[in-house]
Amino acid sequence: MGMASNILRSSINAFCKSYHSFTSIAALLAFPFSASILFSESLIPFSPSILNTISVRLRVMFQAAGFPPFFSFLNLKLAQTGFTFIATLPFALTFLLFAKASIISIFREYPRSQLTPPSFSNLFPLYRSLVKTHLLSSFIILSSNATVFSLLFLLFNAVDIIGISSDTFLLFISVGGVLLYSTVIAIATVICNLAVIVSAMEDCGAYSAVLKGCMLIKGRVATALALALPANLGMAMAEALFQFRLVNQHRHSIKFNLSVIWEGCSIAYIHALFVVLEIIISCIFFKSCKVDYCLNWSERRELEPEEKGDLRV
Repeated sequence: MGMASNILRSSINAFCKSYHSFTSIAALLAFPFSASILFSESLIPFSPSILNTISVRLRVMFQAAGFPPFFSFLNLKLAQTGFTFIATLPFALTFLLFAKASIISIFREYPRSQLTPPSFSNLFPLYRSLVKTHLLSSFIILSSNATVFSLLFLLFNAVDIIGISSDTFLLFISVGGVLLYSTVIAIATVICNLAVIVSAMEDCGAYSAVLKGCMLIKGRVATALALALPANLGMAMAEALFQFRLVNQHRHSIKFNLSVIWEGCSIAYIHALFVVLEIIISCIFFKSCKVDYCLNWSERRELEPEEKGDLRV
């Protein structure tokens, strides 16, 4: 936790040091992505037929796979997540990745150089790497979901074959399955987020970026999860505020005056600031992991001749 707190302090310090550059990126690039997330989530209460169709199909699939009724609460959440992902995918592949390219370009020489905004022409080489890695990361997260559900399918069917029908035992296994699912998806997400940073920082391919991300995060999973928490909590608070202030109060009203639009834009901008902060934290976390990995590698290389000499003696 000490390493996580140091990285958070460095991230906030870097954000404040180049405040105008990062707020400009949030206003121009991250803002459309944040607005698409808030707008897509506001459409969920007004599109119950689509969500009900997806939820029913997921419920039928879970029942056919032998999942206990405890997993029924995941149906609606998975449906909402899938709807939001599809609705915001065009904005994620354009505005979000350009925001990441801008911030990564600023941090490529950090802390040896000043945090100066990059030129727009320098972002396209980074953007190409980011697109490939982002698509591969989405596939990895989807594969992680499928893998966990396959393992749970085998587990629950094995329990059914054995003949264990105790409600307490099934509840215990279900809670353990939910914890396993949450842990695997969280780890896969932080690895994929780090891989996106690696691909632009080191100009490597998507597969190499994922492998390097796995190497760099080894032994630092708890730190990565702790670093992902503050910015994601901030984005969740902005989404909840948008739902409370605009969606819930104006669900039955068709009148939208200037103050309502201004309030929605302000909340979307706050969400965009947390998106920018999350990217900054990921960049500084990558720098920290890179330094530690290089130090450990140099120490191993220095110890090799001594160890070989001892063996010859």
